[in-house]
Amino acid sequence: MKDDHIVFRGEVLDLLDQRLLPLEAKRLPCDNVESLIKAIKSMAVRGAPAIGVAAAYGCVLAAREAKDEADLERLLHDLENARPTAVNLSWAVRKMRALWQPGTPLEEAAQIFMAEAIAIHQADIEACRAIGRYGAELIDDGDCVLTHCNAGALATGGYGTALGVIRAAWEAGKKISVIADETRPLLQGARLTAWELRQLGIPVTIACDNACALVMGRGLAQKVVTGADRIAANGDTANKIGTCGVAILARHFDIPFYIAAPLSTIDPSLENGSQIPIESRQTDEVCAINGKRVAPEGVKALNFAFDVTPAALIAGIITERGVLRPPYGESISRIFKGVWK
Repeated sequence: MKDDHIVFRGEVLDLLDQRLLPLEAKRLPCDNVESLIKAIKSMAVRGAPAIGVAAAYGCVLAAREAKDEADLERLLHDLENARPTAVNLSWAVRKMRALWQPGTPLEEAAQIFMAEAIAIHQADIEACRAIGRYGAELIDDGDCVLTHCNAGALATGGYGTALGVIRAAWEAGKKISVIADETRPLLQGARLTAWELRQLGIPVTIACDNACALVMGRGLAQKVVTGADRIAANGDTANKIGTCGVAILARHFDIPFYIAAPLSTIDPSLENGSQIPIESRQTDEVCAINGKRVAPEGVKALNFAFDVTPAALIAGIITERGVLRPPYGESISRIFKGVWK
């Protein structure tokens, strides 16, 4: 499978429009910050690491578009706040902003940003491969792995986090299979995870979200691995809505529940998950399917995009530096202090 869903071509950031998969593989060109913000908000590009990579390239667009320093700062601010939950977005913009010295010509700033964006993109791919190597050791030959939402190449710079673990186990010769929760309301599991795994030749079966308890109760899954959009200092983890329920069921049925995410997804400034901002999206995503309303007119919907899984339910957090174990306050602190292992 090609990891070419985020490509900077000349003056344009070229994205694979994930809203249309798997029925149509169409590219979405973004030639200014406003068009990239629309792509992020509409989830044409999605997944915390992928948003971070796209935002890094967006800073290049901002430097090329800006009229002056004040305009550049405005564009960077707007980009940083495109979506609230995935910390990789603000992480990438802050990282780029730190390289910009006031008084630097905007053309030079664009060159500096481009070099750093390429480095961030490549580092994310390498981090995902490392996550895959560490995570593959947790997957046994013959396992069926259940996953929720999409944390594959499409959600990252390339290779994937949760699906990177699955890919690495498969590439190591382990005979594994996957159950992908459909992941309502936008069906990232049914549309994207299943599509990626089919491209890779890894056996995959889709399950309705509300079948998860029966799937686990019948022993059809031996491991659960998901991605993450933000991890607090104590290990509480925000991921796609429904993840917390999966983790609770996994604990009940004594199935290990793992998170796979790069260190850039950990936000040590937040003490716990209650401080993670949770995005609410428009009612129509729940009340309509393919633009056709299925709920009665006038009925509203709760459409929280994420929920928070308590650290106590997580068996391990798989990072590019190794697998963090409880107590996460200690293991996360050690890894950020550089005294890991």
